[in-house]
Amino acid sequence: MSIFDLRIETERLILRPPQRQDYAPYLAFCADEEVMRTLGGVQSPSVAWRGFCSLAGAWQLFGFSMFSVIEKSSGEWIGRMGPWQPQDWPGTEVGWSIRRASWGKGYAPEAAIAAIDWAFDTLGWDEVIHTIAEDNENSKVVARKLGSTLLRMGQLPPPYEGKPLEIWGQSRGQWQQRRSPL
Repeated sequence: MSIFDLRIETERLILRPPQRQDYAPYLAFCADEEVMRTLGGVQSPSVAWRGFCSLAGAWQLFGFSMFSVIEKSSGEWIGRMGPWQPQDWPGTEVGWSIRRASWGKGYAPEAAIAAIDWAFDTLGWDEVIHTIAEDNENSKVVARKLGSTLLRMGQLPPPYEGKPLEIWGQSRGQWQQRRSPL
């Protein structure tokens, strides 16, 4: 199976590698001040383009990256979600970012569960982390819903260094124990 055929479905969402038609909603996402407040700030179109191509290119080169999250009922791109491990990153991350119009619907935990299952089952990761800005209470709520806990304080590599952040996460064993039926 080609990475371009990869598709994970949840009850309400489709997770798949980014496609060209995802660029316009991704660009709008990166221009939203409230969405980007804890993600490094609003991005100009040229910076957003490089970020989008970085996500898509990582799929081709490394076999994983963040998925585009598509709402089944509308077919619309609503965010990015999934495994992320750039050079010198503080660990094997499953991160999430959902467009503002889709906040509060439970999409982030729903998609993150599917992405974490995929990261452990397909990539063979032993741990999943989530890098969360200290003031991002919404992401901490999502992390707690996933069963993750605050592991340590950390920093991102350049050019994002200088601002401490919280590193949440859990081991494969903790995830499997939590996901196992009683």
